[in-house]
Parts: sequence; C-alpha cells; structure tokens
Amino acid sequence: MTRTRALAILLPALLLSCSPARAQIPLPWLSGYYLTVPLWSDAGPFSEGGFGNSQRLRFMADPRLGPVTVDAAYEQFISWSAKPDGGLGFGVPGAIAPGGGEWLDLQWVIEDDENLRWTHRFDRLSVTAAAGDFLSATVGRQTISWATTLFLTPADPFVPFDPADPFREYRAGVDAGRVRFFPGPLSEAEIVVRPAKFRFDETLSVLGRYKGVIASWELSGYVGVLHDRAALSLGGAGGIGKAALRGEIQLRDEPDEFAFRGTAGVDTRFDALGRDLYVIFEYQHDDFGASSADELEEVVLSPPFARGELQVLSADVTVWQGSWQLHPLFSTQLLVLWSLNDLSALFAPGASYSLSEDATAQGGVFVGVGNGDVTPGNLLPSEYGVVPTTIYASISLFI
Repeated sequence: MTRTRALAILLPALLLSCSPARAQIPLPWLSGYYLTVPLWSDAGPFSEGGFGNSQRLRFMADPRLGPVTVDAAYEQFISWSAKPDGGLGFGVPGAIAPGGGEWLDLQWVIEDDENLRWTHRFDRLSVTAAAGDFLSATVGRQTISWATTLFLTPADPFVPFDPADPFREYRAGVDAGRVRFFPGPLSEAEIVVRPAKFRFDETLSVLGRYKGVIASWELSGYVGVLHDRAALSLGGAGGIGKAALRGEIQLRDEPDEFAFRGTAGVDTRFDALGRDLYVIFEYQHDDFGASSADELEEVVLSPPFARGELQVLSADVTVWQGSWQLHPLFSTQLLVLWSLNDLSALFAPGASYSLSEDATAQGGVFVGVGNGDVTPGNLLPSEYGVVPTTIYASISLFI
C-alpha cells in the first residue's frame, strides 16, 4: 500500500480522534470542516459498484485589516473505491466537491489511479474592500448565490447546487469581480464580472442585479450578458399564511432559440404528532432540458451541461422533500426528484442525528426508478433509471 493510499484510509480516524470544539483553534478568524462518507453502491451501467469512501477536509480563514477582508478556503478531497472505477460519487452527488469554469489555476491533483483520486484546491481566495456600510468590492474566487427557490434554481448563474446533494454546507466559489451597493437596509444592487474557462470554450458574464422588499415580498432581478449571451431574470419570494411562495425565471437569447427557464415552489410547516414537519414542493420547466428520453444524450453533450448550468437533465421536473423532526437531535428526510418527461424518479430517504454542537451523523439511501436498459444505441434510456442503488453514512465535524 502506497503512503498516499494509507493516508487516505487513515485520515478519518486521525480527524475523529481530535475534539471538534472550535474553541481549540486559537485564531478567531480560522475554522475548519471535515466530512467522511463511507458508502456502498450496487453495480450500474457505468460503474462496477462496491464499497467506497469520500472525504473532504476544509480550512477557512477571513482575517481583517481595517476595511479590507481576506476570505480563503482551502480543501482536500479524497475518493477511494474497493473496485476500479466503482462506487464513487455516482448516486451521492454531494460526495463530490462542486466546481467548474474556474479561471484561476487553484486546483491540483495529488494522486489519481483506478482506485484513488486525491485532489486539493482553494475553493475561495478573495479580497474585499469596504467603504462604510454602503459599498464593497470583491475580487478573486468567491461564493455568489442569486437563487430564490430552494432546490431547482435555473436563474442562479453561479454553479448551482445539485438538488440531490445531502451535504449542502458550502457553495463552490467562482472567479469574479463583484461590486455591491446598499442603498437601504432592505435593498442592494450589485455588478458581477465573471470570466469562465471550460474544457471546450471560454465565456464572459457581466450581470447587474437589484434586490429589494415591497410589501413584505422580496423581489429581485438581473440583466446583462451570461456566457456571452443576453440574459434577463426575475425572482420573488413571500408568504401567504403559513406557506412561503418562491419563484424565479430566466430568459436567454441563445443562437438557436429564445430559452425560458423557470421554477415555482411552495414550502410550509405542519404539526405532525406533536413534531415539526417541513414540506417543500417545486416544479421546473427548462428549455435547455430534454423533453423526452430520446433527447437526454443530446442534453449531456450540450454547452449548458458542459458549463455546469443544469441541475437536472429533463425539461420538466418536480422535487418533493419532507423533513420530520422526531427529536430535537434527530430528524428524518425524504427527497423525491421526478422527471415528468421520461417518468423516472430518484428516491432519497435519510436521517440525521446531532452528535454534539459541532458534529452531525447522517445516513441514507439513493434509489433510481425508471428505464435502466442501457444499449449501445441508447446510453441514457431515462434520467434516473440508470442510477444504481447507493447506501451511505456520513460524519461531519466543524472545527
């Protein structure tokens, strides 16, 4: 066994033997996060399956000197499988560190073979200068989120989350320049310039956005150039009774079409047997997606997919999630992603338990349902029917 493989396997034991208490870190602007995900995956059409493990170690710092703040996040990611190319990340989207389109060369590979992939990167590395409470400017790798809805966020132009990700702790950074204005306590305006470099092309995005509150409804919108094409977006969120309503749309002037992308959703809380039940429903229509199973392979080869803009492959998708807090320390969840175009679905039941203020244990299953009959002439018979059953457990620590 090589030294790097030994370290990859021993890293969970080494970190779990340390106390996660943040008070042990002497610098108040320094913190850390560790995630380990042992899993088993059934054999699928694109992997042999078997046992595997994914680990993420992250250190974050935000020292300040007067009006200037440095935001840095360095992380290492290790994925290991007992079988070559088997059981890693397929079916557990959150086990893989997100990214894509980085302009700055801040990611590197330590080791990569048939059983082990070990990488490290700066997920954030930016400098912010503020002029009082009214203006700030940031340059470098930073996190930017313009989402209004909770799971399906087609109008968010900056590396959106995978909707099936059970580890949504940190959003991936993008390389950009950002100027933010704060004209009032409930409003802000900003301009973002983001050059992006992908495998097959380079693009430029220049977007201006405004967000404000009118009659208790949060409204937002942006306009400009997104990946070299004209784009317009509107979003809104508010409440009616105990229910929260959210929606966002994006319009794109693409070479072959005027594309519409939009999501509408509702979330609310109920009292179920004396415990809190939180329910979310969202529906998305996306002109970039496949309107039938026959178009799935075409979507996978499309520029929006290559740029990481697509969270799902189908044009019409619903997501349902219920979270039931059985105990202040223990809760259960059920997530269902359903493609209305090929009628396949992804079921993801799970549970989480708070081990301490800084440690959480999770476990769950991913089950794909639908047409999984892969043939040489049809590599994607459905979106979720090809997903192998995967069982995972995890422990996350905040240091």
